[in-house]
Amino acid sequence: MTVEQNVLQQHSQKHQQTLLNQLREVTGTTDVQLLQQALQVSNGDLAEAVAFLTEKNAKVPQQDEATYYQTTQVGNDRYISVGSQADTNVIDLTGDDKDDLQRAIALSLEESSRAFRETGITDEEQAISRVLEASIAENKASLKRTHTEVWSDSPNPHDRKRMENCPVGLKNVGNTCWFSAVIQSLFNLLEFQRLVLYYSPPARVQDLPRNQKEHRNLPFMQELRNLFSLMVGSKRKYVDPSRAVEILKDAFKSSESQQQDVSEFTHKLLDWLEDAFQMKAEEDREGEKPKNPMVELFYGRFQAVGVLEGKKFENTEMFGQYPLQVNGFKDLHECLEAAMIEGEIESLHSSAENSAKSGQEHWFTELPPVLTFELSRFEFNQALGRPEKIHNKLEFPSMLYMDRYMDRNREITRIKREEIRRLKEQLTLLQQRLERYLSYGSGPKRFPLADVLQYAMEFASSKPVCTSPLEDIDTSAPPGGTTGQLMPALSTAEQGPSCTLPEGLSPTPTQAPSTQQRVPIHKPFTQSRLPPDLPMHPAPRHITEEELRVLEGCLHRWRSEVENDTHDLQGSISRIHRTIELMYSDKSMMQVPFRLHAVLVHEGQANAGHYWAYIYDPHQQRWMKYNDISVTKSSWEELVRDSFGGYRNASAYCLMYINDKKPFLIEEEFDKETGQMLSGLDKLPSDLKAYVKEDNGLFDKEIEEWDTLQARKAQLALAAATAAAETSTSPQPMSTEPSPPDSWGPQQDPEYMEQPSPTDDSKHLQEDTERAISKAAAKKQEERSPEGLLTAAIKVEYTRLLRFAQEDTAPENDYRLQHVIVYFIHNQAPKKILERTLLMQFADRNLSFDERCKSIMKVARAKLDLVKPEEVNMEEYEMWHQDYRNFRETTIFLMIGLELFQKKCFVEALMYLIYSYQYNRELLVKGLYRGHNDELIGHYRRECLLKLNENAAGMFESGEEPEVCNGLSIMNELVVPCIPLLLVHDTEKDLLAVEDMRNRWCSYLGQEMEPNLQEKLTDFLPKLLDCSTEIKSFHDPPKLPTYSTLELVERYGRVMASLSRVPADGR
Repeated sequence: MTVEQNVLQQHSQKHQQTLLNQLREVTGTTDVQLLQQALQVSNGDLAEAVAFLTEKNAKVPQQDEATYYQTTQVGNDRYISVGSQADTNVIDLTGDDKDDLQRAIALSLEESSRAFRETGITDEEQAISRVLEASIAENKASLKRTHTEVWSDSPNPHDRKRMENCPVGLKNVGNTCWFSAVIQSLFNLLEFQRLVLYYSPPARVQDLPRNQKEHRNLPFMQELRNLFSLMVGSKRKYVDPSRAVEILKDAFKSSESQQQDVSEFTHKLLDWLEDAFQMKAEEDREGEKPKNPMVELFYGRFQAVGVLEGKKFENTEMFGQYPLQVNGFKDLHECLEAAMIEGEIESLHSSAENSAKSGQEHWFTELPPVLTFELSRFEFNQALGRPEKIHNKLEFPSMLYMDRYMDRNREITRIKREEIRRLKEQLTLLQQRLERYLSYGSGPKRFPLADVLQYAMEFASSKPVCTSPLEDIDTSAPPGGTTGQLMPALSTAEQGPSCTLPEGLSPTPTQAPSTQQRVPIHKPFTQSRLPPDLPMHPAPRHITEEELRVLEGCLHRWRSEVENDTHDLQGSISRIHRTIELMYSDKSMMQVPFRLHAVLVHEGQANAGHYWAYIYDPHQQRWMKYNDISVTKSSWEELVRDSFGGYRNASAYCLMYINDKKPFLIEEEFDKETGQMLSGLDKLPSDLKAYVKEDNGLFDKEIEEWDTLQARKAQLALAAATAAAETSTSPQPMSTEPSPPDSWGPQQDPEYMEQPSPTDDSKHLQEDTERAISKAAAKKQEERSPEGLLTAAIKVEYTRLLRFAQEDTAPENDYRLQHVIVYFIHNQAPKKILERTLLMQFADRNLSFDERCKSIMKVARAKLDLVKPEEVNMEEYEMWHQDYRNFRETTIFLMIGLELFQKKCFVEALMYLIYSYQYNRELLVKGLYRGHNDELIGHYRRECLLKLNENAAGMFESGEEPEVCNGLSIMNELVVPCIPLLLVHDTEKDLLAVEDMRNRWCSYLGQEMEPNLQEKLTDFLPKLLDCSTEIKSFHDPPKLPTYSTLELVERYGRVMASLSRVPADGR
């Protein structure tokens, strides 16, 4: 039967077989009849089927080995369950005997415990993990992400504009990170991308779909085409996949808050794509064998070769995503080796037909161009009836050679496997022998034998002592049966005020001096060094020179022999390891290369977490990280850290390899006439090109409307400022920015500009201006015209401010706060902006009534009136001054936050530090000197969260109801909403801080506590462990007080100077 005919025949049974395999993987049950019964009872609902199989009185009949080893029926050969083991310890639970049930649970726990021991995880860690999984599973249903997202679509479309040639992200429209991870991985397979983009529905179903499958699959295909076209040619930084997601969610029959399993979703996606392409293939090739491109791209075949009760069998089967068990293995090849061999395979190679042993091997006959491995990192805990995530480390290569698993290499692979088995037996024997040398002894404490011999030699070589170690100590028991005194009598002078005896010992009454000669006693509390005749170590009482010579000779010889034997064993072990590593390194076994294309990562626990993908860009030759709307450059090192497991709670969940000898999978298209590579809209068919152009037009219109709105706001602000300047007759409140005359004024925002003392800034700026005028006038004693004095005064003032800008000062002396011109010079503002700002400073109405100053003010105002609109871009001018106001506002947030932090008012300090960090990052995007040191702000933001976490944990540990509630309130309202802010930029220190906070609370799981505390902890932990970078809403920014420039400079300088006096870690 051909592949195409087989696909058509099994089409109707595919969905049920998929559910059977998923149910088999989750529950560990291999009885097909029981699995089918569970699905029938639950009407296809996986959760209910799992509950049915794990129910107390569920019947588990003895497994039929014939059913097990024949893997799949002929009509159901698309999906398989690989790597399952025959259960030889089945316990009958059909009766009411509770002992059997308890034994079944105990057996399950024993198997789980054994697996953990193999991977080096302690029983305590396993127990904590089980309780944690249980708490998350119980509460996840009630935890729905209904908070408003802070990052949701910035109102400024320029923030959402795609950079040239940058990949397009996908918006998370409600826990859809699983969708983004898979879709991005498939989209970056350019052959798959082309197949989707150029798909056209069959003509016969365009008007009216024949059945429900067509009614569902064809709209999904169209939405997927639309989504792919936007990902190719959109002007947006990220696009919205809502329409395609909604169709999928309807099929999953799940609520919006439920996160989908990557493998389940990928199965469903490929099923739908296969069905859609199958309809098209049947129409295009009527009378011929239809070829389905999805089958050719993602499906392969393997040969199942086995022996059942002495009888050999062979079956050819198809597979899509290949499942691999993770638990108990250290790398991908070990997983594959275990999955390819089941049962006792020795009988496969024997000719004895009457052997009772059974087993089977899998050999790939045809590998798909896109080879996908599902890493089973979730296992079902039979005792708790819940899934648990396996966090074990599993390594995988960037280039995978599949030769050893191919059917054509069956014989040579068997020979090599036998050789490896023999080498591993030798390795085990050598390691056991080495262990006897390295852990010598018969007691609980063991030491290296070479060290034991060295200690013996040191003992024998020590200076002989002829007295007993107890000879100078009174060991007789005093009357009353109490313990004898261990210290000799000490005179008052000997004891002195500094003498302190150990607890339980008191000075002994003065005794008659002994007639026996005693060795002077070392008194550790009154002597600073040891007496010269007290040996450092125990020593032999009596040893002759001859005895010492013979003994030293033997010990030297034995130690040398032991060291040589140890060295030889270690060398042999290293050589065997190397031989095993190189077993498949010859060229004949490196002919089927598969390069790693994508890694799908899951961070979190079994029932809560976040997905993202690492995808290799072969043209740029680097890894990219696709995390919802964020697409960033990455590296192999970062991929290893997040994907191998064993570090944090992140690990690879799905690996996608592509055949390195089939470049068409990732090759770009070229124009047949010009030979140039197609990009952007040129890659799209005409209907999708029109669709993308329409969407880009809407986005361009949105940008245009935004720019018009901002221009209108600027004009209104200018008009309001002009009117205010014309009607003002009294001194105006001022910042470090100069007050304008008739044509312009700073936006009168009280949070930025209003001052408590209206004359402070005004006087400060007036004094600077008058000082510049006086210096300019003093340069030449002769009378100068007002216009000449204005030019000279502006030059004097600019020179003074330029000197400030060029000084290399400490953080506490930030001249940018003293004058706006210093800020502009630091950030290379245009010359016209600088000139107009200075001119407006000298045009201030509030200059003193000195005639010279008044005349200069009039000249400056006249020059401003003569400036034509085209000479100075007023929108740009307003933008620069608004940036400076934002800088002052950020400074105030930072200053207040640091002051509160130093006062240990961490609750109050947090929001100031959070918003200072956020606003500062927005400033730094425009330039390095637009804001403050982001590492410093990030440090204190992080430390404030750690302090709050520590305080909240202390309140929880108190056990007092008000304290516990207060501590959890701090965590829920302050700490937890801020955790995504630490995760979103993925800096190492922030990630470690998050892990520290989580570990503190997870440590309580292994402790006994009151039921009400356990309930509160169970409710809180899933919120803390939610690993999504989706930012929830939190408090609005605190309203800022207003400060004059002198007050701001003084307070900011004081707090920054105090920071320089504390250690670098801030503690």
